[in-house]
Amino acid sequence: MNYRKTIRFLYSQLPAYHRIGKPAYKDNLSNILTMDDHFGHPHTKYKTIHIAGTNGKGSVSHMIASVLQEAGYKTGLYTSPHLKDFRERIRVNGKMIPSEEVTSWVKNNQAIIEKVSPSFFEMTVAMAFDYFARAKVDVAVIETGMGGRLDSTNIINPIVTVITNIGHDHMDFLGTALRDIAGEKAGIIKKNVPVIIGETQNEIKDLFISGAAGSGSEIFFADDQYECRLGEYSGITGSRQFIINDLSGNREISGIIPLGGDYQYKNIQTLFQLAEILKQTFDIPEDSVLRGLKNIVINTGIKGRWQVLNTNPSIICDTGHNREGLEYVLRQLNNVRNTGLHMVIGFVNDKDTDSILPLFPQKALYYFTRASVPRALDEKILQAQAGKFKLTGNSYSSVRKALRAARGKAARTDLIFIGGSTFVVAEVI
Repeated sequence: MNYRKTIRFLYSQLPAYHRIGKPAYKDNLSNILTMDDHFGHPHTKYKTIHIAGTNGKGSVSHMIASVLQEAGYKTGLYTSPHLKDFRERIRVNGKMIPSEEVTSWVKNNQAIIEKVSPSFFEMTVAMAFDYFARAKVDVAVIETGMGGRLDSTNIINPIVTVITNIGHDHMDFLGTALRDIAGEKAGIIKKNVPVIIGETQNEIKDLFISGAAGSGSEIFFADDQYECRLGEYSGITGSRQFIINDLSGNREISGIIPLGGDYQYKNIQTLFQLAEILKQTFDIPEDSVLRGLKNIVINTGIKGRWQVLNTNPSIICDTGHNREGLEYVLRQLNNVRNTGLHMVIGFVNDKDTDSILPLFPQKALYYFTRASVPRALDEKILQAQAGKFKLTGNSYSSVRKALRAARGKAARTDLIFIGGSTFVVAEVI
């Protein structure tokens, strides 16, 4: 069985949340615990950092992985979902797990896969933890899936946990109230393990404080310690200068980050707080932090965060897909100079579009589409829903067709934005 056939087998045999949604969700850790026992608890053979949150957890995971690489540590990175290639989920020093490793792992572990019948995510977590152990990493950065408490990654005993922020996403699993969602994310807090909260949200701050106190864990709010300002956005390269103010030491540090999103200031604050805590375990000079941010794309392969795909016309994509994330993206989009705005958008079918579509600009021309995954919302249904909010345009049966139509209509000084769903972005990168 070659790599392509292996991935096809996994998609056909294992329920994958990113493809089919709720039927793939497991509300307990029994499967991953059984698989972890089978592989000899590989995650205990290296240090781990656990990162959860509604928005920003992927960026922060890539940031700290890049910093650790620059500091000279062999670093594993587990993230989800992938954009183009399954192997993006599992990296060592930025290099994706080799295709032959994936193929041989599935082939050699058919018995436990058939016995446990794990979800696609559970299987991926088990593969990542085992691969990191065999690769002899010094440390692995582990991003949660959608939640925390019942997330398959939550079997690790990390040296630090991070919760970037809490927003309205996956509410059919985590609860509709912000406190309910926060409670699920707070489930990654471990006994006597320091926890960093990336963004102070007054309505749930006490929940994290009490959760940390109950676990005997020291808690840090990153925005109490660090304040980040981003320089002017470069529409050509997407890079930004940043200035981080260490509020306790009253000193400023400047650097460059090749991720153009306005929202990255929060993630940079979180990164600096995380790096400070990690200095208790690792030797992380300040220049490693700055190089890690500057070289994040080279070091980790991160994609889809306010990514500039083309100029004349400008084409920008972003994987922001919930209300809080899209608010930042659309606000920034409104400030980008253009003579005409074209929006190629699609969503998954369990997204609350009534709370999201009002955020989108009415002045734009829309190209409603669907990604090629079973969860995708039908483009004609999306067009009808958008019409209620005076968003007008045509529908297209594929992202390729929608983008082709947008490029055909856009002038050289226009702007094309692609987003709404990670899967829509994946198809254009």
